[in-house]
Amino acid sequence: MSQSSSPLRAGVVGAGVFGGYHASKYAAAPDVDFLGVFDPVAERSRELCKAHGGAPFESLQSLIEACDVITVASPAVFHHDAVHRALLADRAVLVEKPLAATEEEARDLASLAAERGVVLRVGHQERFVFHAMGLFGDLPRAHTLSARRMGVPSARNLDVSVTLDLMIHDIDLVLALAGEAPDAVEAEMGPARAGLADHIRCRLRFPGGLEAELESSRVAEDRDRVMEIGYGQGAKVRVDFIAKTFDSSGGLALNPDFADAPEARDSLGANVAAFLDAVRGRGDGWPAADGEAGRLAMETALRIDAAAGARSRV
Repeated sequence: MSQSSSPLRAGVVGAGVFGGYHASKYAAAPDVDFLGVFDPVAERSRELCKAHGGAPFESLQSLIEACDVITVASPAVFHHDAVHRALLADRAVLVEKPLAATEEEARDLASLAAERGVVLRVGHQERFVFHAMGLFGDLPRAHTLSARRMGVPSARNLDVSVTLDLMIHDIDLVLALAGEAPDAVEAEMGPARAGLADHIRCRLRFPGGLEAELESSRVAEDRDRVMEIGYGQGAKVRVDFIAKTFDSSGGLALNPDFADAPEARDSLGANVAAFLDAVRGRGDGWPAADGEAGRLAMETALRIDAAAGARSRV
């Protein structure tokens, strides 16, 4: 969609926690008319609209037809149907991670968006924290990376593995740093429910030389989200995503005040704003994840689950 002075009509698919977050961003955004929400459980749509405005829609199709831009924040197993139908109607889509539930679905959505020239963005908003910090700036090539993303037990997102639920954030970040897909994947599974992993460790090796070790759990005793990146010759950085702090050495050109930047304080809001700018034809979209980035993160996550002998979805 080209730049226009007309307000964008926005809607949300899914009235869960993240659906509420996206509804609140649209409701507060300038030059956006938040029209409402579709959720198969009508009462959830009504409650969300009471909080953020708009109206509950009776069907997915009616919401698609009414809107210019749509956030899909339903469970991952329903992403493909909603995003595919919206793209076919030439509606711009911001879909929460993961892009889809299978490799075939992810490829289909990325290809369809490219073919039709429709904006497709994925909810990998940790990229905006990285960007505020300067980690996508003019830095040496990363040699090593280790990341630990631990979560406490929750009833959310149990339709997919912890790899697609939590680790995919770190997968996307390491892919963005490497600029390529890994050529070797090793993984092992910890606790699992019916083969659906709740704890995964993996090692990724990239053609350019980067080696990454990732670990994620959603059955930990405490939340912990830390990443360490080594650049060689004593240059390294350790990031605490929860505290929004970092320690670095080796003279890396990073922003010590990044936590005060709007895109770090509210990375989801920054992703929504970048999505709306892309729809209006403003800016180059960086650092937001497009459909192709979402596909690559999805395929890498599935490779990790396969290497660990884990199922990726129910």
